[in-house]
Amino acid sequence: MPRTTITTRLFNRQLVATIVSLLLSMGSAKAEKPAVTTLGIRFFQITAELAETPAQRTRGLMGRTFLPPNHGMLFVFERPERQCFWMKNTPLPLSIAFVDDEGRIVNIEKMQPFSEQTHCSISPVRFALEMEQEWFFQRGVQPGEQVRGLPQAVLR
Repeated sequence: MPRTTITTRLFNRQLVATIVSLLLSMGSAKAEKPAVTTLGIRFFQITAELAETPAQRTRGLMGRTFLPPNHGMLFVFERPERQCFWMKNTPLPLSIAFVDDEGRIVNIEKMQPFSEQTHCSISPVRFALEMEQEWFFQRGVQPGEQVRGLPQAVLR
């Protein structure tokens, strides 16, 4: 068999293997896409991506340059603890509401893009809800208010 035919066959096999590998990795990336839930605060409705795994919580909204109106990310933790966040690789200005086991907002903090300043809950929380900066303030949402629709599996 001529050398060019063998080289072409090897190249084609490598090309097919690369394409299959790429398609498989695209499928696993889709599996990593966070689930979405609907939350409520008073009469306001929020579409929130869920960050439930350590990898999802670590990634958060990093790299995002846009959030649709009334969209955010709900970080879900295994147990109530004092939680702290920063914005090192996040270009969006955000506000974060720390939410306790009962679904009550404990405190709300404004966070600046690309900042390494930490923003912490003032008491143990099970959830943290990141929204566009000023979302809570523009709607008059205050600590003590109830967040509805939180994942029930983790609530008492």
